[in-house]
Order: sequence, then C-alpha cells, then structure tokens
Amino acid sequence: MRNEKGLTQYQYFLSPGYIYLARAPTIISTVLGSGVSVCVYDKKEMFGAMNCFLYPEIREQGKTTALYGNVATIALIRLMLQEGSKPKHLVAQIFGGAYNEEVSKVRDVGSENVRVARKVLSRSGIKIISEDVGGTLGRKVVYDSYTNEVAVLKVERLRQSDWYPYEGSR
Repeated sequence: MRNEKGLTQYQYFLSPGYIYLARAPTIISTVLGSGVSVCVYDKKEMFGAMNCFLYPEIREQGKTTALYGNVATIALIRLMLQEGSKPKHLVAQIFGGAYNEEVSKVRDVGSENVRVARKVLSRSGIKIISEDVGGTLGRKVVYDSYTNEVAVLKVERLRQSDWYPYEGSR
C-alpha cells in the first residue's frame, strides 16, 4: 500500500502488551477498552511508535512486562531515544481508559491506566498534544506513524475480529 506521497505504507495490528516503533510509514491499529495506548511521535525525524497496555503499574522485579503502563510507556520512550530522537522533538497522544464494569468492580482500571501514562510522559518532559480517554465506550485506534494522525472509532462492544483482524487471513 502507498500513502499520498507515494511512500510504501505498512500495516501492523498492535496486541496488548506490545510496543511497535515504525521508522517506515506504518498504519498501526489496536482496540481498547479499559486499556490504554500511548503514541509518541518525533516531529523532526517524522516517525512514531505506539504501545498498548492493560494494567496501570507493577513494581515486582522479574514480572515487569509491557502489559503494565509504567513499563510500556517508559520502554516506548526509551525506544524512541535509542532511535536517535531528542526529548524536545517528542510529542504524545493518549487513547483508551474506558470504564468497564466487568474489570473495574473494585477499582477504575481505565482511569488508573490514563493516570500512569500521563505521569510517565510528564516526568519524561514529553508534551501531550491530544487525548481521547475515559467514558464507557471501547475504541478502535488507527495511528499513522508518518503523519502522527489518528482515527478513533468508538464502539459499544468490541468483537473478536476487532482484537485479531488478521487471524483469518493466515
């Protein structure tokens, strides 16, 4: 697939607990309920990355994975810096964090996920330029890593095919 500038554009579906950095123009998509995705973009180098996490934070050594917001967001920023980005050129967008009665009976996991993402970005000096968070609807997020443009589709119910759209085509 080619974008409007004639560049080859790739597609990637981001599952929970993963981070994807795209040097080449890529459409990264994911679906979110109470989980959150953070997109970080380098304005100077024109490339971006995205994470998808389900839980706010973990501090237990040996159990830290990108399923947790504190780990996933720090790792996302580190990947950008390892690729040569300077913090002053980075901007972020946050999506998700819906209230889900099934997973939030004891605590509001969605709100906690958003809080952790904001905290890590703030401590890293990265400006948040856009958010679509909270509420009770699920989201399908489609992120263009080359332009930093995002489409958010809000839905009542996430279908299995939203989670793993490419499974049937293998």
